[in-house]
Amino acid sequence: MESSFPFGVILAVLASLIIAANALVAVAELLLIHRNDGVSLCFTLNLAVADTLLGVAISGLVTDQLSNPARPTKKTLCTLRMAFVTSSAAASVLTVMLIASDRYLAIKQPLRYFQIMNGFVAGACIAGLWLVSYIIGFLPFGVPIFQQTTYQEPCSFFAVFHPRFVLTLSCAGFFPALLLFVFFYCDMLKIASTHSQQIRKMEHAGATAGAYRPPRTPSDFKAVRTVAVLIGSFTLSWTPFLITGIVQVACKECHLYLVLERYLWLLGVGNSLLNPLIYAYWQKEVRQQLYQMALGVKKGLTSFLLLLLARDGGPDVSRESSCHIDTISHPQLDG
Repeated sequence: MESSFPFGVILAVLASLIIAANALVAVAELLLIHRNDGVSLCFTLNLAVADTLLGVAISGLVTDQLSNPARPTKKTLCTLRMAFVTSSAAASVLTVMLIASDRYLAIKQPLRYFQIMNGFVAGACIAGLWLVSYIIGFLPFGVPIFQQTTYQEPCSFFAVFHPRFVLTLSCAGFFPALLLFVFFYCDMLKIASTHSQQIRKMEHAGATAGAYRPPRTPSDFKAVRTVAVLIGSFTLSWTPFLITGIVQVACKECHLYLVLERYLWLLGVGNSLLNPLIYAYWQKEVRQQLYQMALGVKKGLTSFLLLLLARDGGPDVSRESSCHIDTISHPQLDG
């Protein structure tokens, strides 16, 4: 049990960071949707919600890792907790696939994209995604061979789920999704390269005729770059855990549970922390919205502190504070 304490601390820190980062990005996405009403923003918002729920789900495991043996966790409760963790992780991975598919459709069918991907279709995709995610997470309840026959505390993934469950998820979900990602990326890269060559030909023809040179549109390459980053993050985070789980199924004598649960599972869960960082950095709209939110918080805190000083310092400080607040609100008046 002593060895579980450092793992519990790491799990608590990771869960806190996942919840905070994704909640911040979710607020930014909500503000953007309220202003722009974009369908693709709904998918990135769903990703932030799924990752936030994953952080909440794994935070429930922290008490089991940090508590003493006097507080045992029953197998049914542990299985429910791990089912919610698996469902949230599946929703996160499926949303990444949905975002990649959305970007692929936008590049492959740019003229028909808004006819195909309307609000109803996006809502149906998100609803179906969550349904499939919870079916995946609670699958061991209906398939007994995916459950461990014996239960040993503390509560963890392989304390209740058999490695056969990981094998099934890998063969039926992860590796087909990875192949689909690679197909999307290669085809998007081909389309973007073709568009780039057409633009260069138009610019060359315009320069020869002395006509106006149209600006280059890097949106295709931005979409390809975003999908590439998603593929890399998705692959590096979950591949070690799933492959090692397959090895554990094939090798009965191998005891890889400690490595799987202490290191590789945490690496996979860490993908939910990478996702908001990726979108906060690569998506210009999200980055600008986060900047505006930070400015708003800074201005609000400054005004609040100045009002406190005005209340404690009397009318002279009040007049000085009001002038300072007016200066913050109208910086163009400063010389």
